[in-house]
Amino acid sequence: MKLSGLGLGKEFQFKTSRSGGAGGQHVNKVETKVELSLDISNSAVFTEAQKQTILSKLSNRISKEGVLQITVDSERSQFRNKEIAIIRLYDLIEESLKRKKYRIPTKPSRASKRKRIKAKKILSEKKERRKKP
Repeated sequence: MKLSGLGLGKEFQFKTSRSGGAGGQHVNKVETKVELSLDISNSAVFTEAQKQTILSKLSNRISKEGVLQITVDSERSQFRNKEIAIIRLYDLIEESLKRKKYRIPTKPSRASKRKRIKAKKILSEKKERRKKP
């Protein structure tokens, strides 16, 4: 599912603040830390089923109000941090909406059973020969 063409960007809310860490005086005067918020529960982009899936799979990242928040302060540029936050959000949502592949249980073939039994016999004979008479 390609999310970037859904118009999700209109529902983003950005909040900036001063970032901590290395960077010298630059850190003290420029707001480079970016917090991206997306209100999943009130989003017009997702269906109710998709909202429930996202809320359940990303429950540890979503607040009680249904708001998904992502914080990025890894770069010195506010613009670059916004880009990273958007990419992370898209990746998170895309991963949560992926359906798990259904596994069809199978049984071992007759030949594979014979092969396994033969290998076990060979090994047991080898160990038997190690014993003292």
